[in-house]
Amino acid sequence: MELKEPNSKFIKLRCAKCKNEQIVFGKSATKINCLVCGKPIAESGGGKTKIKTRILEVLE
Repeated sequence: MELKEPNSKFIKLRCAKCKNEQIVFGKSATKINCLVCGKPIAESGGGKTKIKTRILEVLE
């Protein structure tokens, strides 16, 4: 029996307002705000996260 690799990733984002870098789950079920300024940076998109700011890196 083969083990399947998960297809979900973590994503490093940079807030457009305060330039804070934050790591979020690529399949989050809730709205995600910047931890520094509170601006929304991502929201749930029915299975995939809808990113509202710049993606810096996709982490494996």
